[in-house]
Amino acid sequence: MFAILAASVETAANSGAAELIQRFGIQPKYVVMQFISFAILAFVLYRFAIKPTLATMDERNAQIASGLKNAEATAAKLAEANQQAAAQLKAAQVEANKIVDEARKAAKELSERETAAATERANALITKAQQAIELEHKKMLADAQKEIARLVVTTTERVLAKKLTDADRASYNETAARELTNV
Repeated sequence: MFAILAASVETAANSGAAELIQRFGIQPKYVVMQFISFAILAFVLYRFAIKPTLATMDERNAQIASGLKNAEATAAKLAEANQQAAAQLKAAQVEANKIVDEARKAAKELSERETAAATERANALITKAQQAIELEHKKMLADAQKEIARLVVTTTERVLAKKLTDADRASYNETAARELTNV
């Protein structure tokens, strides 16, 4: 039964296909020629348009991949350079701090030396001034002793109401000066 049914469907399809071909005016030789033309066109397009375009796309993909690798390598180098720069900056900062500390020490030592030298000079000036004062004091005492001796002699002359000779006056002056010095 299936055989009869399949045969009837097949004859209906063949007759339907032939009828369809006649109704649309399809001629097999033109279909074959169009198929050959399409195949040639497809071959030419593939050969001269699609294949170079695919090759260019592959080349650009390769360039993009290479660029990405280079970008990654550059990023790694940049990170390494940043680390080195940070390390150098830190070392420079440590060195700068060390130099500043040494400069402060040197300035402090210089300040202490200058202070000691100034103190020493001031002490020397004070000593010289004390010596000058002492000398001036001795000179003043000596002058005062001479003036007192002169006054004593003058007073003595008036008291005795007589005139003394220069020799007597010198003798009294020396005696009075010795007594004042011993006191």
